[in-house]
Amino acid sequence: MTTISSALIIGMGNGCCPSRSPISSCSGSFLGGFRTAAMATTIMRSRVWCWNVRTAQVPTLNLQNCATPELSSSRRGEQEKGFEYRSLQLEAKALAGGVVALGKFDALHVGHRALAERAAELGGPFLVSFAGMAEVLGWEVRLPVVARCDRTRVMGLWAKHCGGMVPQEYMLDFAKVRSLSPEQFVEKLAQELKVKGVVAGANYRFGYKAAGDASDLVRLCQEHGLQSAIVNPVMDALKMGASVLVDDSSREKGQVSTTRVREALANGDMKRVAELLGRRHRLILRADNHVRHDNSVRVSPANALNQPPRSGSYDCIFILEDAGSATFDSNALVGQVRIIESGITLVLQEPNLIDAITQQTRIVLDFLV
Repeated sequence: MTTISSALIIGMGNGCCPSRSPISSCSGSFLGGFRTAAMATTIMRSRVWCWNVRTAQVPTLNLQNCATPELSSSRRGEQEKGFEYRSLQLEAKALAGGVVALGKFDALHVGHRALAERAAELGGPFLVSFAGMAEVLGWEVRLPVVARCDRTRVMGLWAKHCGGMVPQEYMLDFAKVRSLSPEQFVEKLAQELKVKGVVAGANYRFGYKAAGDASDLVRLCQEHGLQSAIVNPVMDALKMGASVLVDDSSREKGQVSTTRVREALANGDMKRVAELLGRRHRLILRADNHVRHDNSVRVSPANALNQPPRSGSYDCIFILEDAGSATFDSNALVGQVRIIESGITLVLQEPNLIDAITQQTRIVLDFLV
């Protein structure tokens, strides 16, 4: 594998798209809450549908990363919900020579992908999140949109948008950086992580009590000899006029966001979810304690490692990561998933497929649109 200079992204839930200008617009703050730029770029349909890539170039799902180690009871709940990302952690020295933006990535939607694209123009892209924000800020712990063990696969899908480079992920301890001033934070990026530049949004706020804005970021980067690039938010073309409540202190203004992805999942609108994500939504379930009936298998909703859609019946395709010597027609992999409050039932066209699916550690399915 060829070694390349690193680009570091720290993205918020809002989406941003590549911009050639030195300063455009985006939004976000690692102190919880973000503002939205008035200027925005409408997402192009041709850039939404991105899952048609050659599978030979995409990393397969690593089910081992979904394993649940022995944890304290307080941490086990987070791990089972997909919030234990420690296996994704890289050594800080791996980021030397990188390029920085700021925030967290949950849904890995088209706006997040656009940040990766912009970073890839400057170096090898890294997505950087903040660990422990829910604990520090008292947020409710929820299932992630993307299962922890599936994030590497998504990064592989993004390679075609990033000059063939597969983004990697890095996490900063939120409790250790939230009290830093804007000056101290940029100093940390430059001197401790030794990055070479920053990618952020025009309305991005950072530092203690969100004291710094994009202009401060550009100025501080210049003072530390770092490159800087500010990008526009990717707008949600379908609901540009809608304002979705994020928290008590901030509202979205039409940009693609994790909140909108979650809303679409809650509405069972899988076509819209796919548009926002730029790929089919993948659900991963633990296969333990399943109940089999002829051509169906049922598991508890508690087996979900990421957020499923609302109750209902959905067409899906089952992904076999380890089918052994068994071979199946591609049409046999198509089936239905029926979701109700008391259970998730998978209905398959070929009963023999149930054995192959339930013998896996995880049940993996993509929703068709």
